[in-house]
Amino acid sequence: MTARCHTVAFEGIEALPVEVQCAVVPGMPAFTIVGLPDKAVSEARERIRASLNALSIALPSRRITVNLSPADLPKEGSHFDLPIALAVMAALGILPRDAVDGVVALGELSLDGALLPVAGALPAAMTAAASDRALVCPRACGAEAAWVAAARVLAPATLDEALRHFAGQIALPAARAGEVAAPPPGRDLRDVKGQERAKRALEIAAAGRHHILMTGPPGSGKSMLAARLPGILPPLTPAEALETSMIHSLAGLLADGGISRVRPFREPHHTASMPAIVGGGKGARPGEISLAHNGVLFLDEFPEFPRAVLETLRQPVETGEVVVARANAHVRYPCRFLLVAAANPCKCGHLADPGRACGRAPACGEDYMGRISGPLMDRFDLRLEVPPVAFADLDLPATGEASATVAARVAAARAVQARRYAGTAGVRTNADAEGALLEAAAEPDAEGRALLRNVAERFALTARGYHRILRVARTIADLAGEAQVRRPHIAEAAGYRLTFTGRQL
Repeated sequence: MTARCHTVAFEGIEALPVEVQCAVVPGMPAFTIVGLPDKAVSEARERIRASLNALSIALPSRRITVNLSPADLPKEGSHFDLPIALAVMAALGILPRDAVDGVVALGELSLDGALLPVAGALPAAMTAAASDRALVCPRACGAEAAWVAAARVLAPATLDEALRHFAGQIALPAARAGEVAAPPPGRDLRDVKGQERAKRALEIAAAGRHHILMTGPPGSGKSMLAARLPGILPPLTPAEALETSMIHSLAGLLADGGISRVRPFREPHHTASMPAIVGGGKGARPGEISLAHNGVLFLDEFPEFPRAVLETLRQPVETGEVVVARANAHVRYPCRFLLVAAANPCKCGHLADPGRACGRAPACGEDYMGRISGPLMDRFDLRLEVPPVAFADLDLPATGEASATVAARVAAARAVQARRYAGTAGVRTNADAEGALLEAAAEPDAEGRALLRNVAERFALTARGYHRILRVARTIADLAGEAQVRRPHIAEAAGYRLTFTGRQL
């Protein structure tokens, strides 16, 4: 007898449909899984056999063959346990074949028959909805998968519950979506004393999703400023929350099925490997740049990252997606993030203090910052020095605006950009605009254009630098509520790009 069930194989954030075909025929007793299974999938037969024994179900002395179709698509992960078990039960006549054929299933089996949570329930639910099938997944994944309202989600806790449901003995209720995750306690910009220019740069970066590089001696507040950037960003839109949650689902980062509206903030250590940052490793999993999609990627001690890792950021920063290339597959992940980098001016960090600088100053500063290549440096829209705060200022009351006040201006500027770029695919903020779209949106007045021309000639700006000044100027004008980009906006935008660590770029 033959039967079939359905499941998915993950390729990037896509859940590709897989048909689990099972045939039970006379012959030498065997349990074979074919269709390019990896080690975890091949071991499913032992977990299934033990789970069925726990339910007092013994497999017959026949030849059981399971084919995972399409057979040329690599199958990885333990989530194939449940669909294979259901297909085997249907092929043995224990379950109705039509009922099992009408669902997409995923889940790992424990030896006692319990269903263990697996990653990727959210994209699997979207595939199930697209094929007009119900999704069967472990109870721990039900709240996550139920966010896809178009799919009916059944979440048994054990294999016994799943078998009883398909046999018509019990009826599993539809899973309910998890709660929207509460935002973590906020870190307020008012906690940062001084550094008004840096706060202004953070506001511009948040409003237009402009990449920012801060440099300054240790203790000047670079990390403190970066940690407060999420507090002034607008919450994720429903579409952005779904995009981000699909990536986090694949990485197993969704707690209790809750989808967060707070933008991600990722801060990997500078010892992180290239697969950890960009993506890759076993199964070509998403890296930090993809986990920061629609949020913030903070790279502290930026020059300390391996040169190869830094150079791999150049294309994702521009395109908003990364391709993890392998011999048998090319996996594409979205990674539209706001890059915040922080660096000391030199190895010792005291380049500007003659009394504390090392004996190699100022050459050590050039060597240290030289680890950041020119093409990568060219991709930062905002560059600024963060000077140390005087001890006397630390005893003064908090100054400046609260994060809520700045966030309101940022949200208003983002709303203007949303209306401006409505209907333009792939463009949500000023940082995404290019070509004729950017020229139309950021057309400066006569005085502003004359200043931009002089700046471009005087400092030999690249084409990328020229357009990035226009983008930042457009964001500054949006924050000011002005429709026209004017000379003051160009001047402020150019000021964040042309001076940096005592040299002009």
